[in-house]
Amino acid sequence: MQIKEAVSSGSMLPVMEAFYTIQGEGSFTGHAAYFIRLGGCDVGCVWCDVKESWEAEKWPVKSIEEIVAEAEQHPGRLVVITGGEPLMYNLDPLTELLKSRGFQTNIETSGAHPFSGKFDWVCFSPKKFKEPHPSIYQVADELKVVIFHKSDFDFAEKHASKVREGCVKLLQPEWSKASTFTEQIVNYVKSNPNWKISLQTHKFMDIP
Repeated sequence: MQIKEAVSSGSMLPVMEAFYTIQGEGSFTGHAAYFIRLGGCDVGCVWCDVKESWEAEKWPVKSIEEIVAEAEQHPGRLVVITGGEPLMYNLDPLTELLKSRGFQTNIETSGAHPFSGKFDWVCFSPKKFKEPHPSIYQVADELKVVIFHKSDFDFAEKHASKVREGCVKLLQPEWSKASTFTEQIVNYVKSNPNWKISLQTHKFMDIP
């Protein structure tokens, strides 16, 4: 029960993996970054490439002090918290500790749960499989929509109409559908220059 309460409070979290790499997509493409991938997701994207993250119970629960100490072993001071779906947890304690140790904190989230945490950059990537919580729209710095089906362009505009002014808007081809949709995305952005293109450069470069 103590561990359950610690996870509920955010002082301990299930960590699927944590690794130092290069951010491959979005506005921070090319930056050295330490990724903290939390276990647990209830969104269920059919094309998810980390479905093993969905079951939180499979992954070790670590204290936030241990998580931050591991991040400090690397020279970069940009941390990306991802999942799974990281907003399933209270991220206030982890992000406060990271920031007190000099880290920039970024998050990648579907926005499907109430927002928590102290973040320098919020990448909001909504999914059709679960409606975003309203709290995400006014904190999103980046709206990144994955294009898997032709209907995703309308889906992208639906969420673009709700984010705050100045939010960066990105369209990203789903990796397995890139040959189908890349040309359509290019033409769409040329006609709608308020959007930009995001690519999964880490996959092109074979960066883990």
